Amino acid sequence: MHEMGITAEVLSAVNDAAVKAGAVRVNLVRLTIGGLTAIMPDALQFAWEAMTPGTLSEGAVLEVREVGARSRCLECATEWEHDQYDRLCPSCGSFACEVLAGNELRIDDVDVDLPETT
Repeated sequence: MHEMGITAEVLSAVNDAAVKAGAVRVNLVRLTIGGLTAIMPDALQFAWEAMTPGTLSEGAVLEVREVGARSRCLECATEWEHDQYDRLCPSCGSFACEVLAGNELRIDDVDVDLPETT
C-alpha cells in the first residue's frame, strides 16, 4: 500500500515544519490529491490515524481534497475532464493531450498551536 509511504512523508514534512515554527501541536493538515495519482483517500486517513500517535500531529485532522483529471487537446485545444483511462479528446479523438490537473499531491495548509508568550 503506497499510501503508507506517502503518509509517512507527509507526516515527516508536517512535523518537521511544525518543529521549525516552534509549534507545540498540529491541529489540521489539508492535502490535495489528483485523480490520476491512484491514491485512495480512505487509505490515507487510515494510515494517518495509525502513524500520528506519539507525534506532534497526534489527534490532528487530515482533510483530503480530491481534484479530477482535466486535459487540453494538443490538436484542437479542447479542454475536458476525464478518468485515468479515458483520455481521448471528445472533440477530435486525438490522444495527444496535455494534463492540466489530476497529478497533484501537495500539502496545502497546516494549522498548529504555538506556545503562548507572556
